[in-house]
Formats: sequence, structure tokens, C-alpha cells
Amino acid sequence: MSFNNLGLSAPLLKAIKEQGYSEPTPIQKQAIPVILDRKDILAGAQTGTGKTAGFTLPMLELLSRAKDSKHPKGKQHHVKALILTPTRELAAQVAESVALYGKHLPFKSCVIFGGVKINPQIVQLRKGMDIVIATPGRLLDHVSQKTIDLSRVDFLILDEADRMLDMGFINDIRKILEILPKQRQNLLFSATYSDEIKKLSDRLLNSPTLIEVARRNTASETVKQAVYPVDKARKRELLTHIIKEGDWKQVLVFSRTKHGANRLAGQLESDGITAVAIHGNKSQNARTKALADFKKGEVRVLVATDIAARGIDIDQLPHVINYELPNVSEDYVHRIGRTGRAGNQGEAISLVCIDENEYLANIEKLIKKDIPKVWLKGFKPDPSIKAEPINQGGGGRGKGSNSRARPRNKPAGGSTSRGSSGRRR
Repeated sequence: MSFNNLGLSAPLLKAIKEQGYSEPTPIQKQAIPVILDRKDILAGAQTGTGKTAGFTLPMLELLSRAKDSKHPKGKQHHVKALILTPTRELAAQVAESVALYGKHLPFKSCVIFGGVKINPQIVQLRKGMDIVIATPGRLLDHVSQKTIDLSRVDFLILDEADRMLDMGFINDIRKILEILPKQRQNLLFSATYSDEIKKLSDRLLNSPTLIEVARRNTASETVKQAVYPVDKARKRELLTHIIKEGDWKQVLVFSRTKHGANRLAGQLESDGITAVAIHGNKSQNARTKALADFKKGEVRVLVATDIAARGIDIDQLPHVINYELPNVSEDYVHRIGRTGRAGNQGEAISLVCIDENEYLANIEKLIKKDIPKVWLKGFKPDPSIKAEPINQGGGGRGKGSNSRARPRNKPAGGSTSRGSSGRRR
């Protein structure tokens, strides 16, 4: 099947061709026709499956059809489509996708998120926008200042809804739902399912079509996974060895905490490996520059926390390393989903010390497979070392916990969702 068979108009097909795509991914094949039939969907799709184009293309097509029938001259601009994302980086990525695929259409779009000044966003919104991509907190800032009108929204898209709930945005989402028109089309995308997602979908969606392109809570089968057992004190040494030995040029490394990410990036630099950290405490400009330098190959290693990494969208990222395992098992699936995207092969390595064995067991239980162990010569763990409780960096989660419950008034990382930092995701 090609994009020509999905019911998309010539301007969209032209934009798709210009991006070098000819065949839709499985999520696109399933989602686009259903969305064009004006049905709500609940889509279970991991990152890297092409889900952004899966909702961007049909959204633009339907907006185009409505424009032609209601406003032939295309002079009226009001917010018809609202796309909510959990992080600034993801909002920017979605906005880029909207701009690329909509380049031959007359629609105006903008992205609004926190961490930057609000006045330039107000100026943009006053010009009239058809499509707004936003993080929940900053959107509500605009609502409170009456700088955005959501009374004519036809489409609501929640991207990575599971992460939004994890970050404590459920109350923000509820407030936004109260503001929106009751009659609208709703699209909910989530990489994992949970009771919270089920409750949200029951409230949000009207007789939704369920679309699932990857088995529930499973790791991508295009990713080669491995565990390297190692003593905690030698992790940094092993990480440097792996990167230098393989001459890896682009590596995404996950750290559990912001402080740990900063420290590790500095240590890698001292080892002669260009590295930069990206996390919620970095300014938006610093995060944008770090990601751009990483994509261009000017930085070999990007050390990220789970929250900051959600907006990283690199089609052919070859390597992901878990310097520390996540204490929430589903986050492992999110992490390794950064590689092995769009059918490409990827490699995910986890450096696991004895303290993390319970986390590893929970992850293997979740993905229903044992991850192969690689005992690297010279780095075998000292059997006399005993496991110790893991410092959660202020997270307060128990060792080995597999619960997804986080304090609902706080996003991961500790800032309040209603305070200045959390609201400005």
C-alpha cells in the first residue's frame, strides 16, 4: 500500500514525497483511514512507529476539506486543532511535523510551551492560528490570560498521554477538557496502557476504534538488547570503554537523576568523549542547542533523564545505554524505543549493578523475556559486594518498585505541576 491509497489530497502527497516517504508505516495504514472517517481512536503505539504523521496527515486533510466547504477563500483562522504533548521537546517535534506536511496548505500553526517568554506567543496567537501544539501548563496560562480561544476546536489530540499522566498533568487535562466544545474528534496516543489511561479514554473518547501496532508494553523487536553486569563504582569506566571500543559516534545515555546526568556528562568529557546533559533544569535554549548538536554529530553522547528524552526524535539513532535502570519498568520500554525506529536496527545496553537486580527482574517480567547478559572481561562484578538501597534523587520510590503511581501534583523530577516550573513544561 502507498500513501496514494489512503485518501489524502495532492498537497499532502506532495509534501510526503518531498520528505522521501512512499509507503506508510503500520500505524499510519491503520490510523489514517479511521481518522478520515471522523472516528475517535485510542492508539497504542511506541515512539518511532510514525505515529506523529499518523495523526498529522489526516488532521490536515480534514481541515483542508472543511476549509474548502466552509471558507473557500481561507481567510478565517481560528484554533480548529489542539495537540497536547507532555514536554517542550515533543511539542517542538510535532510542530515541525505539522509545518513539513502542511507546507502546501494555507493553515497557520504555532507551538506554545513554558520555559520561554509568553509575550511572543501572545503575539503569534493574536494573528490567528488554525493549529496549536501545546504543553498543558502553558496552554492554561494562555487560557487564564484570555489570549487563546478554544471554543471552536474540532480536533483534540493527546500525544504520549501516558507520560502526561506520569508528569502529573491530569488536573490540567481535566480543566482543558472542560473548556473545549463537547462536539469534537478525539485522538489519544499512548505508548503504554494503565488504569489511568483507561479512565482517561473512557472520559475523553466516544466509541473509539482501538489501534495497536506493538504488543502491549513490549520492547521494540528491532532493538538488540543486552545487560552488562558491572559494579556500580565501575559503570563510568565501562561506559567509556564501550563507546571508545566500538568507536560509537552517536549515543543516548540515560541517567536516573538530573545531577547524575550533569556529573556523567562532565566525566565523559574528561575521558575525551564529547558529551552534554539534557534535563528539566536546563533552559529551553540549552536543551534545544544540546539536541541540535547531538543530531549534527558535534556531540557524541547525550546524557538524558527520562522526562527530557521524551522529545528526542532521531530516525536512525544507533545506540542507547541505560547507565542506570529506571525504577518504573515501563520507562525501560520508552528508553530503548529511542533506537530501532521506523524499521531500522538499534542496540540498547544496560549497565546493571547488584543494587538494580530487582529493577531488572521487573523489566524482564514486563517485556516477557530475559535480556541476554554479557560478562565483559575485566569488568565482572565483585561477588563480595552486597546490594544497597538506591537513592531515588528525591523521588521517594521504593527499591524495585514497579508501580506507576507518582504524586499526582508533581511531575517526575520534583517540581509541582501547578508551580512555575511544572506548569511551564
